[in-house]
Amino acid sequence: MLAIGPLAPADRADWERLFRGYIAFYERDEPRAMYDRAWTEFMADDRLHALGARLDGKLVGITHFFRHPSTSGPDVCYLQDLFTDATARGHGAGRALIAAVGDWARERGCGRLYWLTQEGNATARALYDKVAVNRGFIRYDVVLG
Repeated sequence: MLAIGPLAPADRADWERLFRGYIAFYERDEPRAMYDRAWTEFMADDRLHALGARLDGKLVGITHFFRHPSTSGPDVCYLQDLFTDATARGHGAGRALIAAVGDWARERGCGRLYWLTQEGNATARALYDKVAVNRGFIRYDVVLG
């Protein structure tokens, strides 16, 4: 059985394993302090938020998200990270996590939920193309530090 809900302090090790999998997928390496800071923010549940997907009680997926203002309408919700354990894919965890974030955002008056992924992330895009619209935007980054 699949269940979506908030993360609890006891989820720290499983959450970090999944988040490290997400970071590794995007070929990044982050210091321990980043994981500690993120976990502290998620447990505060003020600025940054997280949900977990549990399959038969085991944490198999995570999502991180936050609400922010929009210049042209109501607040929007940005789904920053979404990751499911490879062994749990195909059980609906990703879709259920996206739906739960959408519910969270709708309850808080957000007008839109959005996220980014790499163009070549075919596995994720197969799901995303079913649950959202790709509006064709291109992302640019300026590293500030």
